Amino acid sequence: MDSESNGPRETLRDGNLKSSIWRNESENGAYYSATLSRTYKDKDGELRDTHSFSGPDLLRVSELARKSYERTQELRREERGQGPDRDQRREAFREGRSQGREQGNRRDRDR
Repeated sequence: MDSESNGPRETLRDGNLKSSIWRNESENGAYYSATLSRTYKDKDGELRDTHSFSGPDLLRVSELARKSYERTQELRREERGQGPDRDQRREAFREGRSQGREQGNRRDRDR
C-alpha cells in the first residue's frame, strides 16, 4: 500500500488547528469524513495533536468544520463525475438481487 492510501486526502489549517479529510470506502461507495485537531508542543518540545479545544478556539473550529464540510461535498461531486453515482450503484445492486431471486424461484419451480 502506498502512503497516499494511508494518509488524509487533504488537510485544511487555521493556525494551530487542522482538519484532516479522509476518503473511506463502504458497500455504498466512497464517502469522506474529517477529524479536527489542535497542534501543540509538549513539555519536551515535541509536536502533539489533541482533540480538545479551549473556548477561544471554538469559533475557529466551527469555521474550519464548515470549510471541511464544503470541501468534502466538492470531493464527493468530483468523484461522482468520474464514476457511477449512488443511484446508479443502488439500481445495479437491486437488479443483481432481483435476478438472483428470479433464478432461485426458477430452480424451485423446476423441482
